[in-house]
Amino acid sequence: MLAAIALGFWSQLGALPLFDLDEGAFSEATVEMVHSGDYLSPTLNGEPRYDKPILIYWLQSVSIRTFGINEFAFRFPSAICATIWLLLVYGFVLLFTHDARGALLAGVSLGLSLMSGLIGHAAIADALLNALLAATMLGIYSYSETPTVGRVLRVYLWMGLGFLAKGPIAVALPLATSLLFFLWQRRPQLWLKAVFNPLGWLLFAAVLAPWIYPLWQQDHGAFLGHFLREHNINRYENTLQGHGGKPWYYLVWLPLIVLPFTALLPAAFARARRADPLDGFLLIWFALVFLLFSFSATQLPHYLLYGATPLFILFGRSWRQMPSRVWVLLPALLMIGLLTALPWILPMVPVPETRPFEAGILNLAMASFNRSYYYLAGIAALATLALLLVRRVDSYRAVIGAAFAFSLLMWFGVVPVVARAQQDPVRDAAGRARELKLPVVSYRTFMPSFSVYRGEITPNRIPEPGELVFIRLDRIADLEAELGDGSMLIPEFKRGGIALLMRSTAPATPEPSEGDATGADHPQPVKPPLMDPNTAPPPTTTPN
Repeated sequence: MLAAIALGFWSQLGALPLFDLDEGAFSEATVEMVHSGDYLSPTLNGEPRYDKPILIYWLQSVSIRTFGINEFAFRFPSAICATIWLLLVYGFVLLFTHDARGALLAGVSLGLSLMSGLIGHAAIADALLNALLAATMLGIYSYSETPTVGRVLRVYLWMGLGFLAKGPIAVALPLATSLLFFLWQRRPQLWLKAVFNPLGWLLFAAVLAPWIYPLWQQDHGAFLGHFLREHNINRYENTLQGHGGKPWYYLVWLPLIVLPFTALLPAAFARARRADPLDGFLLIWFALVFLLFSFSATQLPHYLLYGATPLFILFGRSWRQMPSRVWVLLPALLMIGLLTALPWILPMVPVPETRPFEAGILNLAMASFNRSYYYLAGIAALATLALLLVRRVDSYRAVIGAAFAFSLLMWFGVVPVVARAQQDPVRDAAGRARELKLPVVSYRTFMPSFSVYRGEITPNRIPEPGELVFIRLDRIADLEAELGDGSMLIPEFKRGGIALLMRSTAPATPEPSEGDATGADHPQPVKPPLMDPNTAPPPTTTPN
């Protein structure tokens, strides 16, 4: 169990750069909160950030005050929350089933599944929310078994903290799931007794009051209005930031989210035929999340993770019904094989010349595969094959062993390659900007980690003469067209898919005189070409 926690949530925690968009946005907002002293209303690059409530920013603020401004500090709260999430699931299964092997599989599948591992590493609010959702929902089931006032009040406490973590989903999901469950159990009076408990709602209000009351005094409801309307109601009814999908979106993502435990899904869902109360509660929980977000206009893979906790518990409860060793290992074998072949697959990916941003990232990724990647891929593939071929290894041990091999390759092979291609250039551009000590803006390029690493707010606008502009390669032509005054953009840094340019302070070239139609006496300035990625300056050291 400790090995699953260490590999699934804590490995490489401070070794990888912050990923944009989300990690960079949360981290920069936290830095601005600490610098401004305003712990009520987050900002991002000086503009209000209404996306999420306050709790994750408070936790990250404590962390960076303790450990300094660095990747480990930003991610530390998520790793802690993910660890608590796993231990809650492990302890719950052990308590209610008295099955040590089932509890171990439930915990390990949570720790080493693809999406829960990514969330547990990320400096965002989702590990916090999932831990609090798990505490709330498992508390509801505990209340159904032993209806006491103490259990009800704990549920309201977790719901209040969940609202501070991510908003109404932390209340709506428990209420809807518990209603359906108690109706199925023909015990609606027990649900009504808990829902109309005045002490519970007072406790819920008391949890929210230290933030909402002074926030209301500060902005008269502006933050809450934007948050509830734009990032909850509008997110469900309208597609935001291009994250649209289809009703079958999560049918495609579900097998990937729980990798490499995908083959355990049929046995978990087969428990729907049983009349067991716990199985029924878990399946209602999952089904409600699946249906709710399948019909949302905004869809992201990690939304389904709100309903993955019951799947991990069902994996543990159905370990005796596992398929054969071949089938439980097949998802891991296929994915490890695909990841092993990445260095040969990526060069075959066609990228149009009109997509220089993606082309820059892809070229840098292809150059980032090193000897250690091949070693790790080989070890993971051989280990999984050995689990398949050694007959005395049963399906239970095989799937856990394959999960460790898969996670090892992911966290020490694949993710570092992605980081070097996508985020190292952003971090290095920030270092170059610090060296130049010039004002910096960004132009249609939303990568907030640049501001974190630069240590200053980066406004999003057209650069003035003498200013640097942080920009994606595919936005340069748009900027040149928008300037339209003969200004030169002098390259100071280019690597991967981004560049750092300086707008020249030189005046625009005068028009040729009437007596010199050719303009021979007024030669046009030549714009220096952007540097080739292979001749870019070496990476700068990351500040703590």
